[in-house]
Amino acid sequence: MRGFLVNLLRVKESKYHIGIQIDRLTNSIINTISGDSFETEILPVTKEDLKGVTKKAGWKFNWKAEGKLGDRMVYKLTIHGNRNIVQGLLSISDYEDHIFMHLIESAPFNFGKPKLYEGVPGNLVAYACKVSWGKGYQGFVAFVSKTKLIRHYEETLGAYCIGGQRMAIGTEAATKLIKQYFNSK
Repeated sequence: MRGFLVNLLRVKESKYHIGIQIDRLTNSIINTISGDSFETEILPVTKEDLKGVTKKAGWKFNWKAEGKLGDRMVYKLTIHGNRNIVQGLLSISDYEDHIFMHLIESAPFNFGKPKLYEGVPGNLVAYACKVSWGKGYQGFVAFVSKTKLIRHYEETLGAYCIGGQRMAIGTEAATKLIKQYFNSK
């Protein structure tokens, strides 16, 4: 873990700060109208997916530009069996001892109130932890938080502050998130 912290402190300050509310930790995503739960899939985003992911369509970030960066892996969250409707997006990098989350965003219809589905942000963070675990990094994930959300991420994700606005999710919290979202998948 010490090497992880040393390497994380060397990483350049992120252009973005994670500023999404973790609305609810679920085991899928939940329709706020019906209460129905829907199994999800997380897949690499395609150029076709990004045609509808624009600021004009209500998205906050330039995901086309993000997807073009060579060190980034961009993923989409969809409902199982419906890969054409993007529920949320995640941009991560592999820093060889942890995964770094650059951006995370819920689809415009899953943001604010009323939102169509709950559980999107938690699902995407859990996926970053799963990628980390799969690469042998023991689930370690790091990100830069907006100041006002540091306590929120500590309480909802089990993240901890490692200096300034930099935060990390360690093995124990990552394991909990992975089990929450991917235990039955």
